[in-house]
Amino acid sequence: MNSRHTDVTGMVRSLLWLVLTLFMLASPAAAMGRGEVTIETQKGSFSFTVEMTETPEEKSRGLMHRRSMPRTHGMVFTWNPEQHVSMWMANTILSLDMVFIKADGRVHRVHENAIPFSRDNIESGVPVKWVLELNAGTAAEIGLKPGDSVKIN
Repeated sequence: MNSRHTDVTGMVRSLLWLVLTLFMLASPAAAMGRGEVTIETQKGSFSFTVEMTETPEEKSRGLMHRRSMPRTHGMVFTWNPEQHVSMWMANTILSLDMVFIKADGRVHRVHENAIPFSRDNIESGVPVKWVLELNAGTAAEIGLKPGDSVKIN
């Protein structure tokens, strides 16, 4: 094998590595942990695959700039200890349902159909441990209401 071929092969590998690294850094889901959420309502048990925000940067970014999300997916924001939470939809393309959950796993409040790009604050009303974001319409579809049980793994 000549050195020119080796140099080109090395450059191609380096370029592919750079593209892959940039793609992973640019992908909002790439760095976030994954989990499962099970919600119990009068209509039954419903499971969702979720991204778990773990850093202030992930909480700040949330689902901003996402163009789609599978129906059975969502995002969980966690606060330790429980606290009053204020969310908004700035730079968020998707309409979302926001579920405010107490430390005991009970739903305190459901804000349905949050308006994309809105800068209006959506308040928890009381200290909460988690906020679960789901595609708009999901809460109504599964009959989600305050008092329902949520298990986050």
